[in-house]
Amino acid sequence: MEPIVVHILAFNEVEVLDLSGPYEVFSITENENKEKLFKVFIVAEKKELLHARNRFPVFPHLTLEEAGVPDILVIPGGYGAEEIEIHNRKLLNWIKEMEPKVKILASICTGAFLLAEAGILDGMEVTTHWMDQETLRKNYPKIKKVVNEKFIDHGHILTSGGVSRGILMSLYLVEKLVGRKIAEFTARRMEFDSYS
Repeated sequence: MEPIVVHILAFNEVEVLDLSGPYEVFSITENENKEKLFKVFIVAEKKELLHARNRFPVFPHLTLEEAGVPDILVIPGGYGAEEIEIHNRKLLNWIKEMEPKVKILASICTGAFLLAEAGILDGMEVTTHWMDQETLRKNYPKIKKVVNEKFIDHGHILTSGGVSRGILMSLYLVEKLVGRKIAEFTARRMEFDSYS
């Protein structure tokens, strides 16, 4: 089968593990013949050096214009999502345009704020990092409910808590798309004990 294409959004002040955790999960996932099952790309507004939290350097593979439509689009969180990109109309419009085109749109941590600002989470039950749940609830009253869960799957749209929960959600998506056995092996390979 053709590899499933995953795009992970990057921006300045993105949370490091929100970006690198899912990247690791999807990029190492293989079948029993050691064939890669996902093709993973980091996408950003510009193809230039970015700095994630605490000056962690990130260089994207593709610009938004170059990226096309992936099967899975992952929107990470961090200070850059909730305080900087939340005001970026170009990026918010791009996310809104991509939502009906992708098979799965998944947010990690405060990446949910970008989905909420784009109007994508209206009427839904969602989650985000525990420290930001009340702010999400207060700032976006059209969201049906903000709950403290590891992740929530609405089929086409998923939201997750922060950092390690983004890894957990990514492993869940591996299971959903290519099977439990492969997801369990990927988790074991990463020594990610929380997946069972």
